[in-house]
Amino acid sequence: MRTADTAAMLTGMEELAGRYRFWLCDIWGVVHNGIVAFAPALDALSRFRSGGGTVVLVSNAPRPSDVVIAQLAGLGVGTSHFDGIVTSGDATRELLRARAGQAVFHLGPERDRPLIADLPLHFTGLGEADLVVCSGLFDDSRETAEDYDAMLTEMRDRGLDLYCANPDEVVRRGDDLIPCAGALARRYRELGGRAILAGKPYGPIYDRAFDILAGIAGRRPERAEVLAIGDGIATDMKGAADYGLDAVFVLGGIHGLEPGSGGARGPMTAARIAREVPGIRLAGIIDELKW
Repeated sequence: MRTADTAAMLTGMEELAGRYRFWLCDIWGVVHNGIVAFAPALDALSRFRSGGGTVVLVSNAPRPSDVVIAQLAGLGVGTSHFDGIVTSGDATRELLRARAGQAVFHLGPERDRPLIADLPLHFTGLGEADLVVCSGLFDDSRETAEDYDAMLTEMRDRGLDLYCANPDEVVRRGDDLIPCAGALARRYRELGGRAILAGKPYGPIYDRAFDILAGIAGRRPERAEVLAIGDGIATDMKGAADYGLDAVFVLGGIHGLEPGSGGARGPMTAARIAREVPGIRLAGIIDELKW
């Protein structure tokens, strides 16, 4: 492999297909944009699997994987495109089970209620809560993380843990960037509160992904056999680096919407990724997931 700061621009994933047996692939921004699925990405996933590869989708979606599978089906993403899926919602639910019997306040939209369904917890208003689980902003089309300062300050003053079910700070919805739960977790920490996160880039979601791979393959894969694919520097790339996985960066995701193809930090290049993610094992950069 080239060094991280000189990793090649790929014309397609076929260039790397023979080097990896398994893909851990991000969903939002790589496979779809929240409105439509990307045909070249679906083709690449199908071709990799047809050649004997295994694909596990790894998402920071703050919902259980069965709910996300149903949503993917509505976008035309189905069983020909992936072998398994794990979400930040799955990992967060496991953490919340350790708080059984306590009172929990859900900070997030109603559409995320499956995250907390059937857990051994008592759901209350904020004033009675022992902890908070955050799946997002109540209205991510109009609000920002700073709009929650009064609520977050009250939570901090009461010493409440904030369980963040989606570490992403923004997500691409069509041609817009929408704030996510990770922005609230960051703001809570800035105010002195304690936030707990289990999705990318943190280890629990990768542990679960490798458990799924082991169940499919009948053995636990070597990390050198696994390629991580994603469009987020702070989530996908950092998570791959921390877990010791090679990675491919997809340019056309969330960072593709930065002004001037990179904003104030400059254009997205291998050197920039290497600078922002120490230890990254960058196998290549691609404009979009395609074969």
